[in-house]
Amino acid sequence: MTTVLIILGVLILYVVFVYNGLIARRNQCREAWATIDTQLKRRYDLIPNLLESVKGAAKHEKETLNAVIAARNAAMTATGAAERGVAENALSGALKNIFALAESYPNLKANENFLELQRELTDTENKIQATRQFYNTVVMGLNTAIEQFPTNLIANMFGIKSEKLFEIDDAERRAPKVQF
Repeated sequence: MTTVLIILGVLILYVVFVYNGLIARRNQCREAWATIDTQLKRRYDLIPNLLESVKGAAKHEKETLNAVIAARNAAMTATGAAERGVAENALSGALKNIFALAESYPNLKANENFLELQRELTDTENKIQATRQFYNTVVMGLNTAIEQFPTNLIANMFGIKSEKLFEIDDAERRAPKVQF
């Protein structure tokens, strides 16, 4: 009888230990996603200022400016990792077009406000990339733990589900074309 109680106690402790580990990993995923959100918010706040700087120098480039505005709005309203990933990739592409405009407009390229906003946005893009990488690392850890035996039994018992990775779309995977 004592042996049964000891085995039962060890089993209960094991389940508690694994459950707490899964919850910690899930919370890490949520915290990593919140960090991505923080950087995306910073990006969203910088974009209107960048667009105002560009508008003065490139008034007839309305299509590019409108594409950035539309992409920003789509990204801000996207929900879930998959939809958010697609919208953010579209926004990244639109922002690349804004920076390409600077090459066509020497006055814009020399504008201090534009240069500072470009540096801030570049810094933000680098931070977004780093936070996406961290998010995917912690999601991979959670998903691996959920799929491995015997942890998967405990995850299923408590309804702990896997998370989606933050992925880029096919357009982002292709190497950019450089022409001279």
